[in-house]
Amino acid sequence: MTAPTARADAKTAPAPASASAKQPLGTLLQAYLACARMEFRAALTYRTAYLSSFAMMLLQIWLLTVVWKALYDGREEVDGLSLTTMTAYATLTTLQYQLVSPWRSSPIDQRVREGKVAVDLLRPVGFPGQMLAGQLGWASAAVPVLLVALPFALLIGAGQAPASAAAGFAYPVALIGALLVNQLLGLLLGMVSFWTLEVSGALMAYRFVAQFFSGALVPLWFMPGPVRAAAEWLPFQATAYTPAAVYLGQVEGAGIVAALGVQLAWIGALGALTAFVWSRARRRIMSQGG
Repeated sequence: MTAPTARADAKTAPAPASASAKQPLGTLLQAYLACARMEFRAALTYRTAYLSSFAMMLLQIWLLTVVWKALYDGREEVDGLSLTTMTAYATLTTLQYQLVSPWRSSPIDQRVREGKVAVDLLRPVGFPGQMLAGQLGWASAAVPVLLVALPFALLIGAGQAPASAAAGFAYPVALIGALLVNQLLGLLLGMVSFWTLEVSGALMAYRFVAQFFSGALVPLWFMPGPVRAAAEWLPFQATAYTPAAVYLGQVEGAGIVAALGVQLAWIGALGALTAFVWSRARRRIMSQGG
């Protein structure tokens, strides 16, 4: 079934915006958990892709460790940052980026092409909520493999304990914030397929820009002034740099609260933008449906 046919079928679906509003909270949570479980199981069926992505993750940790050791050139510190801290940062950001930014960001483009959106619209919960829950389920499939890969990653790279008790408590919160920011960005990118049907080219460009400006490759404190200023104004830094900086003590005290506040602000802004884009995508579905 082609995407245009799916859109034609979707005209008979109930309005997604009001469907979830009529459901009790417990029912909604069960529905979203069901969506997450389906995508979790689907992710585990792609064993070859997952294993190759984790092999690439270990390779990236090794390469970043080699590069930073070469750049330090035998020096213990550069700009007050030790080599141990830098290799720990490289290891941590690579590990957490594998969780918050899985190799498949959103199933929306595939569902649009295959005409499955019509089925999604007939469900008693909103489409964006379904997709976001599914994305979170897909991302959570990385957890068991990450636990297995963790000893090898620490052996290749480096690790250290949280810089303080506050950092230890704040890091999981920052990691959840990073996951939500990244998944909302993936949701927005996936919705582009309602206009283009295909987002693979945009996804490649997005991944390059997001990984660089997130600080996953080079921490923000080493970026040139204008580049760092641009990174601080974009949401990507909330997905990699913020949790790692909190964990390693590069953000302390009131700075931790401010960093978490920035993440929360981006979650709110991206959520509002998602609702706006979805309102336009719904109109496009109905207009193409006749």
